[in-house]
Amino acid sequence: MDFQRPLARSLVTVRTWPFVLDLGVAACGFAIFLGIVHMAGYWMGTPIPVIPISHSVSALPLYAFYSVVRISIAYVLSLLFAVGYGYTAAYNTRVEAGMIAVLDILQSIPVLSFLPPLVLAMIGLIPRYQLGIEMGVILLIFTGQVWNLAFSFYSSLKTIPREMIEASRIYRYSAWQRFWQLEMPYAAIGLVWNSIVSVAGGWFALMLCEMFTMGDRSFQLPGLGSYIQSATDSGDTRALLSGIGAVVLIVIATDQLVWRPLIAWSDKFKFEQVESTERVTSPILTLLQRSPLLTSLPGRLWSRLEQPIYRRLSQSAECRVVHPLDNDESRRDGSLGFWTLSVAMAAAISWAAVEAVAMLRTVSWAEFRLLLEGAGATFARVNASLLISALWTIPVGVAIGFSPRLARVVQPVAQVLASVPASAFYPVLLMGLIRVGGGLGIGSIALMLLGTQWYILFNVIAGAMSIPSDLREVTSLYRFGRWQRWTRLILPGIFPYLITGMVTASGGAWNASVMAEYSHVKGKTLQTIGLGAQISSATDSGRFPIILLATVFISLMVVTMNRLVWRRLYRLAETRYKLEG
Repeated sequence: MDFQRPLARSLVTVRTWPFVLDLGVAACGFAIFLGIVHMAGYWMGTPIPVIPISHSVSALPLYAFYSVVRISIAYVLSLLFAVGYGYTAAYNTRVEAGMIAVLDILQSIPVLSFLPPLVLAMIGLIPRYQLGIEMGVILLIFTGQVWNLAFSFYSSLKTIPREMIEASRIYRYSAWQRFWQLEMPYAAIGLVWNSIVSVAGGWFALMLCEMFTMGDRSFQLPGLGSYIQSATDSGDTRALLSGIGAVVLIVIATDQLVWRPLIAWSDKFKFEQVESTERVTSPILTLLQRSPLLTSLPGRLWSRLEQPIYRRLSQSAECRVVHPLDNDESRRDGSLGFWTLSVAMAAAISWAAVEAVAMLRTVSWAEFRLLLEGAGATFARVNASLLISALWTIPVGVAIGFSPRLARVVQPVAQVLASVPASAFYPVLLMGLIRVGGGLGIGSIALMLLGTQWYILFNVIAGAMSIPSDLREVTSLYRFGRWQRWTRLILPGIFPYLITGMVTASGGAWNASVMAEYSHVKGKTLQTIGLGAQISSATDSGRFPIILLATVFISLMVVTMNRLVWRRLYRLAETRYKLEG
C-alpha cells in the first residue's frame, strides 16, 4: 500500500501557495490604506496653488502616486456617471434624444473650456483646503474620461437582443435583477475596452490639468503631468525621458494587473451559443481565483446582501406581473418628476443664457470673424483625422479582436502608445513637421491623431471580440470569401461599436485641437488658425468671453453632426445591425 508523503515538495507548494496569495492581497490592502491616509493628510492641508516641481528621478514615485490617485478617482466617478446616464437615456424615451445630444456636445468640448468654471467652483466651495484645487483637477480629468463610457453603455443597452429582454420579462425579473444579470453582463466587454481608452484619455488630460495658467493665476500640482510639462518647457531631455518612462511602466503594470484580468473575465459574457476554441486568458486572474480570501469572503458578503434584496423584490408587483415588451408602463411613470426637472432645467438654462449674452457683448466683430474662420479650419481637421484613423484602426482592430494571441502582444503596445501623454511627443513632432514643410496647419492633423485613433481602435477590438464564435465558424463552413466575410459578418457585427468609437473619437479630436493648434516649445509659441488655438490663447490671457463663444461654435457644429449623421447611424445600429438570436 502506497502512502502519500505529507511533506512532499509538490504538496507543500500546493498548500502554501494560496496562503502566499492571501498575504499578497492583504499587503495590497494595507498599502491602499496607507495611501488613503497620506492623501487625506495632503488634501486637508492649506491650499497651495503652485508647488515647485523637482526634476530629480527620486521624486517620480511620489508624483506617480499622486497622478494615479487622481486618474483612479476620476475613473470611478466616470464609470458611475456613465452607467446612470446611459441607463436613463436608453430607457426614458422622453429625454433620450436630448440626453444623447447633450452627451455628444459635452464630449466634444475641449477640457480647457471646462477649466475656468470647474476650478473656480471647487476652490469657492472648499476654499480652506488643498482638496478644493485637487477636486477641480479630478473633475477636469473626469471630463476627459467619462463620455465614451457613457456612449458605450448606452449603445450596449440599445442593442441587447430582443429575445433576451423577453426572457427576463417572462421570468419576471425586477429592474435590479435585469440590471445585474442581463444589462451589465451584456455591456461588460464594451465597458472594459472603453475603460482602457478612458484611462488613456485621463493621462492625456493630465498634462493639461496638473499645470496650467488661468488669467493672472497659475496652478501647478505635484504629478507626472506637471513633471513632464515642466521638463518639456525647460528643455530637460533627461527628466522628460524619465517621466515618459514612468508613465510607460505604470501603463504596463496596469495592463498586467488590471486590464488583462478584466478582459479575460469579461470574455465569459460573450453572447454566443457555441463555446469558442480560443479563450482569452490571464495568469494574474488565474492566481487571484486561487486565493481563498478573494474567492470566499466577497461571495459570502454579497450573498448576505443579495438575498434580502431579492426576497423583497420577489414580493413586489413588478415581479408578479409579466409586462408586454412593447407596452412598458414604467415609461409613463414619473410625469410629475419629469415636468419638475424640466422646469428646473429650463430656468437654469434661461439664467445661463442671460449671463452668456451679457458676457458675449464684449466680443468684437473682428474676433467673431476670426472665430468663424477657426471653426471651419478645426472642423475640417477633425473630420480628416477621423477618416485617417478609421482607415487603419478598423482592419487592425478586427485582427486583434479575432486573435487572442495577437491581442496579448499588440494590446499592451497600443495601450502604452495611447496612454503616454501626447504633449510629450508634441515638441519632437512639431519640429519635424516644421522642417519638412506644410506648417502647423496641416501638421496639426497628425497631432490630432494621437488623441483620436485609440477610441476607434479599442471599440473595434471590443466589437470584434463580441462577435459570436458560431457565426465566425459558419462563415468558414460555407467558405465565405474575404469580401463576403467583411460585408456579411465583420462590418455588421462591429457596426454599433464602430459608431460609438467614431463619435467618441470626434470628441477626442476636438479635445486634442487645443494642443495640436497651439503649443509652447522652448519658450516659443506655435499656433495656427483654429478654435483650439483660440481657446488655448484665451485661457492664457483670461479672455473668458472668447472661450465661451468658441465653445458655443463647437456645440453648434456637434449638434448639426449629431442630427445629420450620428443619430441616423445609431438608429441603423439599433435596428438593422442589432444581434438577434
